[in-house]
Amino acid sequence: MNKHHEPTGPSAGDQITLRGPAELADALPYLMGFHPTDSVVMVALHGRRGRFGGRLRLGIPRSPREWPFVSDQLADCLVTGSERRGGRPEGIVVFLCQDPAEGESGKQVMERLRPFAQRLRTACGALDVPVFEALCISEGRYWSYCCPDERCCPAEGNVLALPGTSVMAAAAAYAGIQVRGTLREMEARLAPPPQRPADQEQVRALDAAGLALVPRILAGAEREQVGAQTLALARRLMKRLGENRPGSASWPDADAGDDALIAHDEAAAVIFGLQDRETRDRAAEWMEGPDAEPALRLWRALARRCAGAYETHAAAPLTLAGWVAWSTGDEPGARVALSRALRSDPEYTFAQLLHQACNEGIDPESLRHCLRQERQERSERKRPHPRAVRTRPATRSVRPQAAAKQGAKSAKVRPAPDAARGRTRRRDGQRGRSGR
Repeated sequence: MNKHHEPTGPSAGDQITLRGPAELADALPYLMGFHPTDSVVMVALHGRRGRFGGRLRLGIPRSPREWPFVSDQLADCLVTGSERRGGRPEGIVVFLCQDPAEGESGKQVMERLRPFAQRLRTACGALDVPVFEALCISEGRYWSYCCPDERCCPAEGNVLALPGTSVMAAAAAYAGIQVRGTLREMEARLAPPPQRPADQEQVRALDAAGLALVPRILAGAEREQVGAQTLALARRLMKRLGENRPGSASWPDADAGDDALIAHDEAAAVIFGLQDRETRDRAAEWMEGPDAEPALRLWRALARRCAGAYETHAAAPLTLAGWVAWSTGDEPGARVALSRALRSDPEYTFAQLLHQACNEGIDPESLRHCLRQERQERSERKRPHPRAVRTRPATRSVRPQAAAKQGAKSAKVRPAPDAARGRTRRRDGQRGRSGR
């Protein structure tokens, strides 16, 4: 096996060497920041010593018919993305992670996914980048698709190391790397809970909010007023959440506590208000400092309220949740939120741009700077300008007749009616959105 090196501390010289499939399988949660479930993960390796580089994750396609196309797309995305970041990878490591279905064993999962693993290896080879190792992880065991030696990779698979007992776990603890549970648990924080009576109440509140707000947003004349009301209500909810911190409660308990603090009609009003692009962009300014934590909790709570037919409306709060997570350094959380946003609405432009930037390792500070600058410019526009104080009589360089004519001309110029200005704005009658 090749040796793979990953920086683990503040110093670039601190490295940990992974030897063999067992240590690779154990390292996966630390590479991703969570335990991937029902996922294909590909990691690029660079240099003679196999330094970890870019990585990507995608849900395993349910239909084997999709495997050839997905394999080609994943291989191309990882290789070209690595090249844009500075270097073509020397090799790739593939992980296929999936829990058994009812009545299925981990070994059966491994055999069922074997054609997918082979197709991924072929797709990478076609780009002249070999797959050094391909592992299947299921039911607490791992199998290698590349190692034929049953002495180290037996047919029944190998048991994964106990959490926290490996060299990688010790190095991750030293470096401050956290594993945020499983992907399924992280996604549950961003999705409506299983059917319960409260869902119907929320759907009715969303129906009422849509009837009340969508015509006002599309008419144009009241669009700014709706935006101001949305942001003011969101601010009040953030304050309410900030005054009720979850403390050491578990994720489900903390999220349930946040949900209880937000009424159905309040959630519905903010959800529909965020469908307006300008309002959403204003809300994106709450991405740092004391605003970040309550804003992230609010966006997650609103995403959980997009029940029933309103699933596509979750794209806005999910994208805001991903942006705040990325801005505050939680890249795994950002990727999960942005992936769910694109699942809700694959054409949501803001989510597409943020997801690409996050995956390519771009520093979010450039976007934070733009948002700060917009906020400052808006504040300066609202600030009243002091009147000039005259210290001497005005000169008579302008003739009264000319001034009178100029005043008459200016009196004929009337501001465009609100309805006419509203017609120039982009409309989206299906979802009540004015932009993405």
